[in-house]
Amino acid sequence: MLTVRRACHALWLHGGRAGSRRRVSTGWSPVGAAFNVKQQRRLDVFSKKTGLFGVPELRTPEGFQTVQQVALRNSESLVEKVCSSPPSAETVRLFDQLSDELCRVADLADFVKFAHPDSSFREAAEDACRTIGTMVEKLNTNLDLCQCLRELLENKAVMDSLDPETRRVAELFLIDFEISGIHLDEDKRQKAVNLNVAISDLSSSFLMGSNVPNGIEKHFLPDHIRSTFSWDGKYIQIGGLHADSPDDLVREVAYKIFLYPSAKQSMCLDELLASRNLLAQLVGYPTFAHRALLGTMAKTPENVMMFLEKLSSKLRDRTLKDFEMMLAMKMKLNPMTPTMMPWDPPFYSGVLRAEKYNIEPSLYSPFFSLGVCMEGLNYLFTQLLGISLYSEEPEKGEVWHEDVRKLAVVHEDEGLLGYIYCDFFYRTDKPPQDCHFTIRGGRLKENGEYQLPVVVLMLNLPQSTKSSPTLLTPGMMENLFHEMGHAMHSMLGRTRYQHVTGTRCATDFAEVPSILMEYFAKDYRVVNQFARHYQTGQHLAKPMVSRLCESKKVCAASDMQLQVFYSILDQIYHGIHPLKSSTTDILKETQETFYGLPYVPETAWQLRFSHLAGYGAKYYSYLMSRAVASMVWKQCFMKNPFDRVMGERYRREMLAHGGGKEPLLMVEGMLQKCPSVDDFVDALVSDLDPDFETFLMDSE
Repeated sequence: MLTVRRACHALWLHGGRAGSRRRVSTGWSPVGAAFNVKQQRRLDVFSKKTGLFGVPELRTPEGFQTVQQVALRNSESLVEKVCSSPPSAETVRLFDQLSDELCRVADLADFVKFAHPDSSFREAAEDACRTIGTMVEKLNTNLDLCQCLRELLENKAVMDSLDPETRRVAELFLIDFEISGIHLDEDKRQKAVNLNVAISDLSSSFLMGSNVPNGIEKHFLPDHIRSTFSWDGKYIQIGGLHADSPDDLVREVAYKIFLYPSAKQSMCLDELLASRNLLAQLVGYPTFAHRALLGTMAKTPENVMMFLEKLSSKLRDRTLKDFEMMLAMKMKLNPMTPTMMPWDPPFYSGVLRAEKYNIEPSLYSPFFSLGVCMEGLNYLFTQLLGISLYSEEPEKGEVWHEDVRKLAVVHEDEGLLGYIYCDFFYRTDKPPQDCHFTIRGGRLKENGEYQLPVVVLMLNLPQSTKSSPTLLTPGMMENLFHEMGHAMHSMLGRTRYQHVTGTRCATDFAEVPSILMEYFAKDYRVVNQFARHYQTGQHLAKPMVSRLCESKKVCAASDMQLQVFYSILDQIYHGIHPLKSSTTDILKETQETFYGLPYVPETAWQLRFSHLAGYGAKYYSYLMSRAVASMVWKQCFMKNPFDRVMGERYRREMLAHGGGKEPLLMVEGMLQKCPSVDDFVDALVSDLDPDFETFLMDSE
């Protein structure tokens, strides 16, 4: 029934001109200054402290107890209203209000337990997540609630009177009930509940285990590479693949030791896959993949495999050429190692990139200060969507760290759309992941007002220094654009119902807006609007942008082939059970068929594949989202990246619906045709082709 998921008054910050202490370019806009100038919080000892995100109760960790109890009481009242009301559109509205009541606590708490620097806040938030999760499990097995929804869906006259979004939301709520086993008898329902709990626990255990270092007594390693790794007494701890190390032996040792199989982790994965399969079959699906793909663009595991196998076939020759180029470079640098191994591609593809295009991130960073990148985003959103970003000073107690910036998102006609909290800077106690969190979803409230969405973007950028603002590498800049794509989806997915707001949509559609922003970040016409040297004001030269973009195509086919291999492995693991062999034997066979480099005995890469925990049967989603983003870019924005007509179509057809419309119908509305699997594949493969203009520049 429920899935807990992850009037404008904006204060312009002045002070864009730096003092004499910094040799920096002057003339930043207010939004640029907000990120390029160290913030000076106003000293206000008399004003009353608000709580996190403006929630008064969250001035202290104990406030989580208050907000969760209020949410539980309100939820019980809403359940009574649903069960005492005749089937109508009001039924769906009450269901959504119930969902919102719980999600407003759960989503906020989910962020706080992950990111707050104060452990007492994190612990209180985790407790709130558990409490709300228990309530959700209770509601998901509430027969009376489900019956009210069934009566609505079976009443043809009422259903015919509902608008498409309301009908879809009602159907999605029923799907949530059914995949939880509401239609089963009491014993089986309880078994489904127990399996859900087990799956949650196993997923957490697998995720934690995927990052645990492996140790080896140091005397087993040659003296000259020991210092590369961290030591713990007589043991050397290896916690990663060291994929960028120029030493072949370091990479080989790291690969073999870090991926050495753990019996405990292997058992955890086996139990996780078996439990997912049991749950899927218990609630009426042949495999977990069939259950997981409900409502996605792909729809079925068969369609996913068709997409991946066709893509693999189209990539095969290009991938072989990539491996041949990398092997030639390996032989050139180390003639004694005549074979490409799985630990080689990240390093040798980087060497080939550097040799062909001479891409050095430090040459680009002075042109990508954080402030000018934010100005570039602001300009792009204004041109495409009529949206501007305004910096506001948070109230005392509103944010969890003094470095957090607050942006108001304002439309030129519609006014304030929502808020983005930008937690962009590295801290020692901060999780390393770059991510987007929904704190509060948008919805049309009972009084006719719109509940404004609130999101957090979390990055790990370097702090400014006395001599320069925060400077981004090209990869950091592109990632900033990517995450802002998610944020704009949240701001513009202004659905009537919170259950489908913003990024609460199919997984294989959710990455489309963020990946599309990467195409804008690589277009010189866009980059030229903002990329300027922080000291001289000089713009980044077009050939530098072109070479940067082309460098990413070097060995890109083999990189994509690797993602195909991972995606197919994920599908097999979540397909028909019992599996025909061990997860390691399946890995070996799949790697040799769909990647091309040999399996290394006594390794078990799948035990480090942390995405199996959160993206079970859906790892293909990134590839499919990239295919759609590529088609949207080429057809709608490549000719003119600032085309307002296309920007409005993009908002109307793709962003505005959140998850309130079938994803493939949204894509069809944008492209004016329904794409086929072959269209998806061709879009991805064509992105690998070199740009002729850059080729001519490099040959001069």
